[in-house]
Amino acid sequence: MNGLMQDWPLLISRFIQFSEKNHTEVEIISMLPEGGMLRTNYGAVSQRSKKIAQTLSRLGIKSGDRVGTLAWNTHRHLEIWFGTSGMGAVTHTVNPRLFPEQLIYIINHAEDIVLFVDLSFVSIVQDIASQLETVKHFVIMVGPEHMPAQSSVHFLCYEELLNGENGQYSWPEFNENTASSLCYTSGTTGDPKGVLYSHRSNYLHTMSAMGKDAFNIGSLDVVMPVVPMFHANAWGIPYGTAGLGAKLVLIGPHHDAETLHNLIVDEGVTISAAVPTIWSGLLTYLEKTGKGLGKIENIIIGGSSAPRSMIKTFKDKYGVWVSHVWGMTELSPLGTVCKPNSLNSNLSGDELNNLQCMQGRGVMGIEMSIKSDTGDFLPWDGRTQGNLMSRGPWVLKQYFKSDTTALDDDMWFETGDVATINRSGYMQITDRSKDVIKSGGEWISSIDIENAALSHPAVQEAAVISHFHPKWEERPLIFVFLKEGKTLNLEDMNEHLKPLVAKWWLPNGLILIDKIPHTATGKISKKCLRKLVLDYQFPDIYYGEERILSEQK
Repeated sequence: MNGLMQDWPLLISRFIQFSEKNHTEVEIISMLPEGGMLRTNYGAVSQRSKKIAQTLSRLGIKSGDRVGTLAWNTHRHLEIWFGTSGMGAVTHTVNPRLFPEQLIYIINHAEDIVLFVDLSFVSIVQDIASQLETVKHFVIMVGPEHMPAQSSVHFLCYEELLNGENGQYSWPEFNENTASSLCYTSGTTGDPKGVLYSHRSNYLHTMSAMGKDAFNIGSLDVVMPVVPMFHANAWGIPYGTAGLGAKLVLIGPHHDAETLHNLIVDEGVTISAAVPTIWSGLLTYLEKTGKGLGKIENIIIGGSSAPRSMIKTFKDKYGVWVSHVWGMTELSPLGTVCKPNSLNSNLSGDELNNLQCMQGRGVMGIEMSIKSDTGDFLPWDGRTQGNLMSRGPWVLKQYFKSDTTALDDDMWFETGDVATINRSGYMQITDRSKDVIKSGGEWISSIDIENAALSHPAVQEAAVISHFHPKWEERPLIFVFLKEGKTLNLEDMNEHLKPLVAKWWLPNGLILIDKIPHTATGKISKKCLRKLVLDYQFPDIYYGEERILSEQK
């Protein structure tokens, strides 16, 4: 027997329709790549999204066609999101930080027909346009006054295209399983892979992500997603703010600490989201200037593990709660958020800090498990490490244009992370499966060492990799980027680490580095670090080696 409820497809256009009717005048702040700031609102963005749909139809775009963007977080990018997906085409957000060869591969693999480009990335497109096999139209996202005088590529003008449409457009209805957007993994191993989201998956992801035990966003909030819209749809935040009618602050190309701080204070931001490196820079700026953080209440940190010292500083010094999250492109991307539950709501001090350092509980709709290398399910005891698995209505089942499933025999998706889960369902990442250090047959968490190292007063950023050791097969090697005017050696670092990690985890070598390399998605590039030390040998005489390593036996 079927239920007797309305058959109402879950479509992305519902979000912008709702905000146009119920939150028309709520502000959207947009920092422009061509300079300056624009203040607009949901009503205007909704109308301009309809003009985008009309423009794309005029350019020959049909349902299922891919429309690419090389763009920052701006009102125009938001309009393209809603206009493209709303008409039934597929929004393909391309990460402009990738190498040219990767950009060419991704755009050709997606078969983008139209490519929208921010002014910042025009030179990139000029260099690769001749190798883009399917793109018929290139559009620069500016008004005519900012169009380049000369170009080897025939560019269309965004604002001129929109001015040619009347906005009299009704959003079509179609099957909610229709593809809505396409994101590619960063391709750290092999070619990037496409993750093709549906309207249904993005709608359900948004509904869960905005909840109190997740991002906790409401109509009274002012939300500033620093995470780019080309990183797994900015974690779904722009969809949610539209549906809820929250004021939205879009930072454009500005990721420097001073600009972010000014926006937080001047616009009354209450919630923001970014990778740890952004927040590290902001804390350094606050420390130097002595400034505060205005009305902000909640900072969402994901992309990589948030250091304990960062979480503690935000809470103790600035009164800001850090919501530690975990996810990945294949999960749309949200999997877990670390929030207290009824069993631990009274925690304080170090116990609360310990909780916040975990990646948290699965959000409603996500199921998790951990498995051994042989595929056996492992216990949720908070100690047993295993391969983290996930499933749910917004979890990948197959990569774009792949002929094989991405799931195991039990229909679980293997995330590539190694983790523990405790009896209350709190998950903690201990490493990426490709980064875990196996010393004498025992696992060492590079993430735990990094987080402990970041609490050293001389350390700005740290990264730990496994490196060959003649006795133990692999041992930790730590790279450190120092704060200005600071010094550090291996002995000092290990004295600091002793109370924080197991003694047999202490690094055997320390390398000071001018800059920690990062991937295009803001994560530490351990692949690059490994290349730097191909010929490196650990010191013959290592501080405390025999005493420390004997505990591993």
